[in-house]
Amino acid sequence: MQSKFLAATGCLAAALALGVTACGGGDDNGGSSSSGSSGGGKTVTVYSSVPLQGASRASTADLVNGAKLALEQAGGKAGDIKVKYQSLDDSTAQAGTWTPEATSANARKAAGDKSTAAYIGEFNSGASAVSIPILNEAGVPQISPANTAVGLTTDKPGATPGEPDKYYPTGTRTYTRIVPIDTIQGAALVTIMKQDGCTKVAEVNDKEVYGQGLAKNVELAAKDAGGLSVVMDEGIDTKAPNYRSLAQKAKGLGADCFVFGGVTASNAIQATKDFASALGPNAKIYGPDGVCESGYVDPKKGGIPANLDSRTKCTVATLPPDQYPAAGQQFFDAFKQKYGEDQPDPYAIYGYEAMNLALDAIKRSKTGEKADVLKALFATKDRQSVLGTYSIDQNGDTTLTDYGAYKVKDGALVFDQTVKAGQ
Repeated sequence: MQSKFLAATGCLAAALALGVTACGGGDDNGGSSSSGSSGGGKTVTVYSSVPLQGASRASTADLVNGAKLALEQAGGKAGDIKVKYQSLDDSTAQAGTWTPEATSANARKAAGDKSTAAYIGEFNSGASAVSIPILNEAGVPQISPANTAVGLTTDKPGATPGEPDKYYPTGTRTYTRIVPIDTIQGAALVTIMKQDGCTKVAEVNDKEVYGQGLAKNVELAAKDAGGLSVVMDEGIDTKAPNYRSLAQKAKGLGADCFVFGGVTASNAIQATKDFASALGPNAKIYGPDGVCESGYVDPKKGGIPANLDSRTKCTVATLPPDQYPAAGQQFFDAFKQKYGEDQPDPYAIYGYEAMNLALDAIKRSKTGEKADVLKALFATKDRQSVLGTYSIDQNGDTTLTDYGAYKVKDGALVFDQTVKAGQ
């Protein structure tokens, strides 16, 4: 039930995010798509696809709640077009993470629904490598609230042969994202490691699109920066019981810092414990946004031991509430009021903005038809949002570049500093 406080802050946040002058009423979000060139009386569907089971659940549950909050604040509408939201799960209980089968099923469901106007997903870059071609062939506009793998949109360093063209069989771009790519994140991690006195870095990756690309970007950024060498970059078997022999190899190479390239569900916690033990009590531990979540840092949720807190830092394109514009600060207030969380997962605000961007594109399309929504999405320029002002470029990437560096204290992420591109 929406409180008076939420209704008030929601109205202002929606006005800022969507460019409207008043909030809509409490319309039902259900209904079916109707035909016609104008949007009046029409209902469209926005799907999301993220892993709702396993190690990432803490992040994705808040991401979905952020999306729901945005739609609720907009009165279930984008302009005159009614919007229905359907949350899909791209994970399985057995796998504990996303699977290609579940992801492709979600993409096909959205592609086959005539009422689809936009698709929010995926959470994992490897999953987007599966869903993008399916959605591309159907012309479905896609917005990722979390992907950072370079090759999904560009052939910059970190991409693999054939990327990104192999993801777009129609030759037309349909995928966008609202987080900065890993060329920026890799540089941010290197900046932090140099500040902390690292000289020799051992990194492992989970062999997925995101993990491999991120590890490569860290290596390239280290070469450019100088004074920091990557002495190990190994792909791991994510189902291995331990990584002690690999950790001992890193010790023999003189590594004084460790980076995990991948996501929490890729056995990141076991790898971190093994390398932390082998490299000694002075070795520092780093991770990208794939592990910068409560499931990785909170022992109560199966995360790393508390005695590693002081040695661990991670990066994610999320800043503390007081460093966001007014609309961003209002989001945190509204989220707390709605869901009772003082410190929502960093991805909550990205779920919120992904839905608001989808609603904005649907509204600007005037018809709700996916082809028109796609044009509006790629025409996004100088959008004033909860994340700050950004545009979507021709590749589908955001112009935002700031990353937040986080420490760990008592099993929780604590903001440390903002790292800007090029610093």
